[in-house]
Amino acid sequence: MNNYKLSILFLLSKVRLNKQGKCPIRCRLTYLKTRKIFSTGLFINPDYWDSGKQKASPPSTKNTLLNNKLSLVYQQVDKAFLMLQILQNDFDVDDVYRKYKGEDSKEEISILGAYDLHNEKTKKLIGIDFNELSWSRYVESRRKVALFITKFYKRKDVKLKDLDLKFIKDLEYFFKIELKLKQATVYRSIQRVKKIIQFAVGENYLKKDPFHLYKNKKYKTVIVYLTDEELKRLEKHTFSQVRLQQVKDLFIFCCYTGLAYTEMSNLESKHIIKGFDGNLWIEMIRQKTEKKIAIPLLPQAIELLEKYGEGITKVFKKFPPISNQKFNSYLKEISVVIDIDKKLTHHIARKTFATTVLLYNDLFKFSRWRKC
Repeated sequence: MNNYKLSILFLLSKVRLNKQGKCPIRCRLTYLKTRKIFSTGLFINPDYWDSGKQKASPPSTKNTLLNNKLSLVYQQVDKAFLMLQILQNDFDVDDVYRKYKGEDSKEEISILGAYDLHNEKTKKLIGIDFNELSWSRYVESRRKVALFITKFYKRKDVKLKDLDLKFIKDLEYFFKIELKLKQATVYRSIQRVKKIIQFAVGENYLKKDPFHLYKNKKYKTVIVYLTDEELKRLEKHTFSQVRLQQVKDLFIFCCYTGLAYTEMSNLESKHIIKGFDGNLWIEMIRQKTEKKIAIPLLPQAIELLEKYGEGITKVFKKFPPISNQKFNSYLKEISVVIDIDKKLTHHIARKTFATTVLLYNDLFKFSRWRKC
Protein backbone atom coordinates (compact mmCIF):
# COMPACT_ATOMS: atom_id res chain seq x y z
CA MET A 1 0.00 0.00 0.00
CA ASN A 2 1.51 3.35 -1.06
CA ASN A 3 1.44 6.49 1.07
CA TYR A 4 1.02 9.09 -1.67
CA LYS A 5 -1.80 11.55 -1.07
CA LEU A 6 -4.72 12.37 -3.32
CA SER A 7 -5.84 15.98 -3.54
CA ILE A 8 -9.58 16.57 -4.13
CA LEU A 9 -10.61 20.12 -4.96
CA PHE A 10 -13.90 21.59 -6.19
CA LEU A 11 -13.68 24.39 -8.78
CA LEU A 12 -16.20 26.66 -10.48
CA SER A 13 -16.33 27.13 -14.22
CA LYS A 14 -17.47 30.75 -14.07
CA VAL A 15 -17.18 31.33 -17.81
CA ARG A 16 -20.05 28.90 -18.41
CA LEU A 17 -22.94 30.62 -16.67
CA ASN A 18 -26.40 29.31 -17.64
CA LYS A 19 -29.62 31.32 -17.95
CA GLN A 20 -30.24 31.01 -14.18
CA GLY A 21 -26.89 32.66 -13.48
CA LYS A 22 -25.39 29.41 -12.23
CA CYS A 23 -22.11 27.80 -13.28
CA PRO A 24 -21.00 24.14 -13.17
CA ILE A 25 -18.96 22.77 -10.29
CA ARG A 26 -16.02 20.64 -11.37
CA CYS A 27 -13.82 18.34 -9.32
CA ARG A 28 -10.05 18.32 -9.74
CA LEU A 29 -8.07 15.27 -8.61
CA THR A 30 -4.31 15.53 -8.22
CA TYR A 31 -2.21 12.42 -7.70
CA LEU A 32 1.50 11.90 -8.39
CA LYS A 33 1.65 15.45 -9.82
CA THR A 34 -0.99 14.57 -12.44
CA ARG A 35 -4.44 16.13 -12.58
CA LYS A 36 -7.83 14.86 -13.65
CA ILE A 37 -10.78 17.26 -13.89
CA PHE A 38 -14.36 16.09 -14.29
CA SER A 39 -17.85 17.55 -14.00
CA THR A 40 -19.87 16.81 -10.86
CA GLY A 41 -23.15 17.61 -12.62
CA LEU A 42 -23.90 20.22 -9.93
CA PHE A 43 -24.44 23.98 -10.43
CA ILE A 44 -24.22 27.02 -8.12
CA ASN A 45 -24.50 30.78 -8.17
CA PRO A 46 -20.83 31.94 -7.95
CA ASP A 47 -21.81 34.49 -5.28
CA TYR A 48 -22.73 31.64 -2.92
CA TRP A 49 -19.46 29.71 -3.22
CA ASP A 50 -16.81 29.77 -0.49
CA SER A 51 -13.65 28.58 -2.18
CA GLY A 52 -11.62 28.35 1.03
CA LYS A 53 -14.18 26.21 2.86
CA GLN A 54 -15.07 24.32 -0.33
CA LYS A 55 -18.80 24.67 0.19
CA ALA A 56 -21.85 26.81 -0.54
CA SER A 57 -22.75 29.54 1.93
CA PRO A 58 -24.55 31.13 3.73
CA PRO A 59 -26.52 28.23 5.25
CA SER A 60 -29.84 27.58 3.55
CA THR A 61 -31.94 24.63 2.49
CA LYS A 62 -30.58 24.70 -1.10
CA ASN A 63 -26.98 25.27 -0.04
CA THR A 64 -27.14 22.51 2.57
CA LEU A 65 -28.47 20.08 -0.02
CA LEU A 66 -25.72 21.08 -2.45
CA ASN A 67 -23.03 20.69 0.22
CA ASN A 68 -24.32 17.22 1.05
CA LYS A 69 -24.06 16.20 -2.60
CA LEU A 70 -20.52 17.57 -2.85
CA SER A 71 -19.60 15.72 0.34
CA LEU A 72 -20.93 12.51 -1.21
CA VAL A 73 -18.76 13.03 -4.31
CA TYR A 74 -15.74 13.63 -2.08
CA GLN A 75 -16.41 10.47 -0.06
CA GLN A 76 -16.91 8.31 -3.16
CA VAL A 77 -13.66 9.54 -4.73
CA ASP A 78 -11.78 8.97 -1.48
CA LYS A 79 -13.29 5.48 -1.19
CA ALA A 80 -12.18 4.65 -4.74
CA PHE A 81 -8.67 5.86 -3.90
CA LEU A 82 -8.49 3.70 -0.77
CA MET A 83 -9.71 0.62 -2.66
CA LEU A 84 -6.98 1.06 -5.27
CA GLN A 85 -4.37 1.39 -2.54
CA ILE A 86 -5.46 -1.95 -1.12
CA LEU A 87 -5.94 -3.81 -4.39
CA GLN A 88 -2.81 -2.81 -6.31
CA ASN A 89 0.47 -0.97 -6.00
CA ASP A 90 0.62 0.90 -9.31
CA PHE A 91 -2.20 3.16 -10.41
CA ASP A 92 -2.63 6.72 -11.59
CA VAL A 93 -5.17 9.52 -11.32
CA ASP A 94 -7.15 8.17 -14.28
CA ASP A 95 -7.56 4.88 -12.42
CA VAL A 96 -8.94 6.76 -9.41
CA TYR A 97 -11.50 8.49 -11.61
CA ARG A 98 -12.47 5.24 -13.36
CA LYS A 99 -12.89 3.50 -10.01
CA TYR A 100 -15.07 6.37 -8.80
CA LYS A 101 -17.23 5.99 -11.92
CA GLY A 102 -17.55 2.26 -11.29
CA GLU A 103 -15.34 1.34 -14.23
CA ASP A 104 -12.30 -0.92 -14.30
CA SER A 105 -8.89 0.58 -13.65
CA LYS A 106 -6.31 0.34 -16.41
CA GLU A 107 -4.89 -2.85 -14.93
CA GLU A 108 -8.37 -4.38 -14.90
CA ILE A 109 -9.51 -3.42 -18.40
CA SER A 110 -10.52 -6.35 -20.58
CA ILE A 111 -10.00 -6.87 -24.28
CA LEU A 112 -13.68 -6.20 -25.00
CA GLY A 113 -13.38 -3.07 -22.86
CA ALA A 114 -10.44 -1.99 -25.03
CA TYR A 115 -12.60 -2.61 -28.11
CA ASP A 116 -15.33 -0.39 -26.64
CA LEU A 117 -12.86 2.41 -25.88
CA HIS A 118 -11.34 2.17 -29.37
CA ASN A 119 -14.68 1.99 -31.16
CA GLU A 120 -16.15 4.85 -29.16
CA LYS A 121 -13.14 7.01 -29.95
CA THR A 122 -13.00 6.17 -33.66
CA LYS A 123 -16.77 6.64 -34.04
CA LYS A 124 -16.25 10.33 -33.25
CA LEU A 125 -13.59 10.45 -35.99
CA ILE A 126 -15.91 9.19 -38.75
CA GLY A 127 -15.64 11.67 -41.59
CA ILE A 128 -12.35 13.04 -40.21
CA ASP A 129 -9.74 10.29 -39.92
CA PHE A 130 -12.05 7.27 -40.14
CA ASN A 131 -14.86 6.14 -42.40
CA GLU A 132 -18.01 4.35 -41.28
CA LEU A 133 -17.18 1.12 -43.12
CA SER A 134 -13.82 0.77 -41.35
CA TRP A 135 -15.47 1.52 -38.01
CA SER A 136 -18.16 -1.12 -38.60
CA ARG A 137 -15.47 -3.73 -39.26
CA TYR A 138 -14.06 -3.17 -35.77
CA VAL A 139 -17.57 -3.53 -34.35
CA GLU A 140 -17.83 -6.88 -36.15
CA SER A 141 -14.33 -7.81 -34.95
CA ARG A 142 -15.45 -7.25 -31.35
CA ARG A 143 -18.42 -9.57 -31.91
CA LYS A 144 -16.15 -12.35 -33.19
CA VAL A 145 -13.71 -12.00 -30.29
CA ALA A 146 -16.60 -12.00 -27.78
CA LEU A 147 -17.94 -15.19 -29.38
CA PHE A 148 -14.49 -16.78 -29.18
CA ILE A 149 -14.11 -15.95 -25.47
CA THR A 150 -17.55 -17.36 -24.71
CA LYS A 151 -16.92 -20.64 -26.55
CA PHE A 152 -13.26 -21.23 -25.68
CA TYR A 153 -13.04 -19.79 -22.18
CA LYS A 154 -16.67 -20.10 -21.05
CA ARG A 155 -16.39 -16.50 -19.82
CA LYS A 156 -17.77 -13.14 -20.83
CA ASP A 157 -14.41 -11.41 -21.12
CA VAL A 158 -10.63 -11.64 -20.57
CA LYS A 159 -8.47 -8.99 -18.93
CA LEU A 160 -5.80 -7.42 -21.11
CA LYS A 161 -3.06 -8.32 -18.66
CA ASP A 162 -3.99 -12.02 -19.04
CA LEU A 163 -3.54 -12.08 -22.82
CA ASP A 164 -0.69 -14.20 -24.10
CA LEU A 165 0.55 -15.93 -27.24
CA LYS A 166 -1.72 -18.92 -26.64
CA PHE A 167 -4.79 -16.64 -26.63
CA ILE A 168 -3.86 -15.34 -30.08
CA LYS A 169 -3.14 -18.79 -31.50
CA ASP A 170 -6.42 -20.11 -30.09
CA LEU A 171 -8.20 -17.15 -31.66
CA GLU A 172 -6.61 -17.89 -35.02
CA TYR A 173 -7.69 -21.53 -34.70
CA PHE A 174 -11.25 -20.39 -33.87
CA PHE A 175 -11.38 -18.18 -36.97
CA LYS A 176 -10.22 -21.04 -39.20
CA ILE A 177 -12.06 -24.03 -37.72
CA GLU A 178 -15.15 -22.68 -35.97
CA LEU A 179 -15.97 -19.69 -38.21
CA LYS A 180 -14.46 -21.36 -41.30
CA LEU A 181 -12.90 -18.12 -42.52
CA LYS A 182 -10.56 -18.16 -45.49
CA GLN A 183 -6.90 -17.35 -44.88
CA ALA A 184 -7.20 -13.85 -46.34
CA THR A 185 -10.09 -13.09 -43.96
CA VAL A 186 -8.24 -14.67 -41.02
CA TYR A 187 -5.27 -12.42 -41.73
CA ARG A 188 -7.39 -9.27 -41.78
CA SER A 189 -9.32 -10.37 -38.66
CA ILE A 190 -6.12 -10.96 -36.69
CA GLN A 191 -4.75 -7.62 -37.88
CA ARG A 192 -7.78 -5.84 -36.40
CA VAL A 193 -7.29 -7.59 -33.06
CA LYS A 194 -3.63 -6.56 -33.18
CA LYS A 195 -4.73 -2.98 -33.83
CA ILE A 196 -6.84 -3.04 -30.66
CA ILE A 197 -3.89 -4.38 -28.66
CA GLN A 198 -1.65 -1.63 -30.05
CA PHE A 199 -4.32 0.90 -29.10
CA ALA A 200 -4.34 -0.48 -25.55
CA VAL A 201 -0.54 -0.27 -25.35
CA GLY A 202 -0.58 3.27 -26.71
CA GLU A 203 -3.18 4.32 -24.13
CA ASN A 204 -1.13 2.72 -21.31
CA TYR A 205 -3.78 0.09 -20.59
CA LEU A 206 -1.30 -2.67 -21.38
CA LYS A 207 2.45 -2.80 -20.83
CA LYS A 208 3.39 -5.91 -22.82
CA ASP A 209 2.23 -6.66 -26.36
CA PRO A 210 1.20 -10.35 -26.63
CA PHE A 211 1.66 -10.10 -30.41
CA HIS A 212 5.41 -9.63 -29.91
CA LEU A 213 6.21 -13.27 -30.70
CA TYR A 214 3.33 -13.87 -33.12
CA LYS A 215 3.68 -13.68 -36.89
CA ASN A 216 0.47 -13.25 -38.84
CA LYS A 217 0.61 -15.24 -42.07
CA LYS A 218 -0.27 -12.98 -44.94
CA TYR A 219 -2.35 -14.62 -47.61
CA LYS A 220 -0.91 -14.36 -51.10
CA THR A 221 -3.89 -13.65 -53.30
CA VAL A 222 -4.13 -14.75 -56.90
CA ILE A 223 -5.23 -11.81 -59.02
CA VAL A 224 -8.30 -12.73 -61.05
CA TYR A 225 -9.23 -10.65 -64.08
CA LEU A 226 -10.78 -11.05 -67.52
CA THR A 227 -8.51 -11.74 -70.44
CA ASP A 228 -8.91 -9.69 -73.61
CA GLU A 229 -10.78 -12.60 -75.23
CA GLU A 230 -13.18 -12.96 -72.27
CA LEU A 231 -13.79 -9.22 -72.13
CA LYS A 232 -14.58 -9.04 -75.85
CA ARG A 233 -16.91 -12.05 -75.57
CA LEU A 234 -18.79 -10.37 -72.74
CA GLU A 235 -19.06 -7.09 -74.67
CA LYS A 236 -20.55 -8.76 -77.75
CA HIS A 237 -23.25 -10.66 -75.86
CA THR A 238 -26.71 -9.11 -75.57
CA PHE A 239 -29.00 -10.26 -72.77
CA SER A 240 -32.76 -10.37 -73.19
CA GLN A 241 -33.28 -9.64 -69.49
CA VAL A 242 -32.95 -5.93 -68.74
CA ARG A 243 -31.37 -6.45 -65.29
CA LEU A 244 -28.59 -8.65 -66.69
CA GLN A 245 -27.94 -6.30 -69.59
CA GLN A 246 -27.67 -3.32 -67.26
CA VAL A 247 -25.28 -5.10 -64.90
CA LYS A 248 -23.21 -6.25 -67.88
CA ASP A 249 -23.01 -2.66 -69.16
CA LEU A 250 -22.01 -1.30 -65.75
CA PHE A 251 -19.42 -4.05 -65.33
CA ILE A 252 -17.96 -3.31 -68.78
CA PHE A 253 -17.90 0.41 -67.95
CA CYS A 254 -15.84 -0.31 -64.84
CA CYS A 255 -13.54 -2.58 -66.83
CA TYR A 256 -12.68 0.46 -68.94
CA THR A 257 -12.50 2.99 -66.10
CA GLY A 258 -11.43 1.03 -63.02
CA LEU A 259 -14.10 2.71 -60.89
CA ALA A 260 -14.98 1.08 -57.58
CA TYR A 261 -18.63 0.26 -56.85
CA THR A 262 -19.25 3.41 -54.79
CA GLU A 263 -17.75 5.74 -57.37
CA MET A 264 -19.66 3.99 -60.17
CA SER A 265 -22.91 4.46 -58.26
CA ASN A 266 -22.20 8.13 -57.50
CA LEU A 267 -20.93 9.10 -60.95
CA GLU A 268 -22.69 12.18 -62.38
CA SER A 269 -22.16 14.50 -65.33
CA LYS A 270 -20.31 16.98 -63.07
CA HIS A 271 -17.54 14.41 -62.70
CA ILE A 272 -16.92 14.31 -66.47
CA ILE A 273 -14.57 17.05 -67.64
CA LYS A 274 -12.35 17.89 -70.60
CA GLY A 275 -8.78 17.12 -69.60
CA PHE A 276 -5.40 18.66 -70.34
CA ASP A 277 -5.17 16.57 -73.53
CA GLY A 278 -8.52 17.78 -74.88
CA ASN A 279 -10.15 14.42 -74.19
CA LEU A 280 -12.87 13.52 -71.69
CA TRP A 281 -11.82 12.44 -68.20
CA ILE A 282 -13.53 11.39 -64.99
CA GLU A 283 -12.46 13.46 -62.01
CA MET A 284 -13.92 12.77 -58.56
CA ILE A 285 -12.99 12.07 -54.95
CA ARG A 286 -12.72 8.40 -54.08
CA GLN A 287 -14.70 7.76 -50.91
CA LYS A 288 -12.38 5.09 -49.48
CA THR A 289 -9.18 7.17 -49.65
CA GLU A 290 -10.76 10.64 -49.81
CA LYS A 291 -8.27 11.45 -52.57
CA LYS A 292 -8.86 12.80 -56.05
CA ILE A 293 -8.81 10.35 -58.95
CA ALA A 294 -8.51 11.24 -62.63
CA ILE A 295 -9.27 8.61 -65.28
CA PRO A 296 -9.19 9.02 -69.09
CA LEU A 297 -12.45 7.96 -70.76
CA LEU A 298 -11.92 5.34 -73.44
CA PRO A 299 -14.36 5.03 -76.37
CA GLN A 300 -16.04 1.96 -74.85
CA ALA A 301 -16.80 3.86 -71.63
CA ILE A 302 -18.04 6.94 -73.53
CA GLU A 303 -20.39 4.75 -75.55
CA LEU A 304 -22.00 3.41 -72.36
CA LEU A 305 -22.33 6.90 -70.87
CA GLU A 306 -24.15 8.00 -74.01
CA LYS A 307 -26.37 4.92 -73.87
CA TYR A 308 -27.57 5.72 -70.37
CA GLY A 309 -27.62 9.49 -70.66
CA GLU A 310 -28.28 10.68 -74.22
CA GLY A 311 -25.07 12.65 -74.21
CA ILE A 312 -22.61 12.73 -71.34
CA THR A 313 -21.52 16.21 -70.30
CA LYS A 314 -24.96 17.66 -69.54
CA VAL A 315 -27.69 15.05 -69.61
CA PHE A 316 -26.02 12.04 -67.90
CA LYS A 317 -27.11 11.82 -64.26
CA LYS A 318 -26.48 8.39 -62.77
CA PHE A 319 -26.42 4.74 -63.76
CA PRO A 320 -29.44 2.60 -62.82
CA PRO A 321 -29.30 2.04 -59.04
CA ILE A 322 -28.43 -1.45 -57.82
CA SER A 323 -26.99 -2.79 -54.58
CA ASN A 324 -23.50 -4.26 -54.53
CA GLN A 325 -24.94 -7.58 -53.35
CA LYS A 326 -27.39 -7.85 -56.26
CA PHE A 327 -24.73 -6.62 -58.69
CA ASN A 328 -22.44 -9.51 -57.76
CA SER A 329 -25.34 -11.95 -57.70
CA TYR A 330 -26.30 -11.07 -61.28
CA LEU A 331 -22.66 -11.35 -62.34
CA LYS A 332 -22.76 -15.01 -61.31
CA GLU A 333 -25.63 -15.56 -63.75
CA ILE A 334 -23.76 -13.67 -66.45
CA SER A 335 -20.59 -15.75 -66.02
CA VAL A 336 -22.60 -18.95 -66.50
CA VAL A 337 -24.29 -17.69 -69.68
CA ILE A 338 -21.05 -16.39 -71.19
CA ASP A 339 -19.20 -19.52 -70.01
CA ILE A 340 -16.53 -17.66 -68.07
CA ASP A 341 -15.09 -20.02 -65.46
CA LYS A 342 -14.28 -17.29 -62.95
CA LYS A 343 -16.12 -15.95 -59.93
CA LEU A 344 -17.13 -12.54 -61.27
CA THR A 345 -17.51 -9.66 -58.80
CA HIS A 346 -17.49 -5.94 -59.28
CA HIS A 347 -13.92 -5.85 -58.06
CA ILE A 348 -12.85 -8.06 -60.98
CA ALA A 349 -13.70 -5.12 -63.26
CA ARG A 350 -11.10 -2.97 -61.45
CA LYS A 351 -8.54 -5.76 -61.78
CA THR A 352 -9.36 -6.12 -65.47
CA PHE A 353 -8.82 -2.39 -65.98
CA ALA A 354 -5.50 -2.52 -64.11
CA THR A 355 -4.23 -5.40 -66.24
CA THR A 356 -5.89 -6.20 -69.56
CA VAL A 357 -7.26 -2.74 -70.44
CA LEU A 358 -4.24 -0.69 -69.39
CA LEU A 359 -1.88 -2.99 -71.25
CA TYR A 360 -3.91 -3.09 -74.46
CA ASN A 361 -4.49 0.67 -74.48
CA ASP A 362 -1.00 1.71 -73.35
CA LEU A 363 -2.39 3.76 -70.47
CA PHE A 364 0.45 3.27 -68.02
CA LYS A 365 1.81 6.61 -69.20
CA PHE A 366 -1.11 8.33 -67.44
CA SER A 367 0.64 8.84 -64.11
CA ARG A 368 -2.40 10.72 -62.76
CA TRP A 369 -4.26 7.39 -62.64
CA ARG A 370 -1.40 5.47 -61.09
CA LYS A 371 -1.23 7.93 -58.18
CA CYS A 372 -4.94 7.68 -57.41
